[in-house]
Amino acid sequence: MSERHVFEYALLRVVPRIERGECFNAGVLVYCRARSFVAARTHLAEGKLLALDPGADLVGVRAALRGVEDVCVGGKAAGQAGLDDAGRRFRWLIAPRSTVVQPGPVHTGLTADPAAEVERLLDLLVR
Repeated sequence: MSERHVFEYALLRVVPRIERGECFNAGVLVYCRARSFVAARTHLAEGKLLALDPGADLVGVRAALRGVEDVCVGGKAAGQAGLDDAGRRFRWLIAPRSTVVQPGPVHTGLTADPAAEVERLLDLLVR
């Protein structure tokens, strides 16, 4: 049996109209310190978004979700946060925001394969 490590995850929520507080899950962010792993996968349910806000900026929301994925990958293209280590990138991404794309609370678990965990959580909690 493979060694399992603690991982942390947070859902990415889309809150189309902050004043109403309505939201839905549009992605998952996973961090495993033992593996120096951080990744995000997103899935935007455009129908849900437009049902909550017919005037929503689909292009802007897609860009914000893609931005989270880019920071996880790291590098200069992701801006200043992309140059930090995996843990700092995760902490930066889970910081509370008052924007259309917001991180949810952080949860923990055990996994032998953090990359597979990202896909499992996306299927379970987002799609």
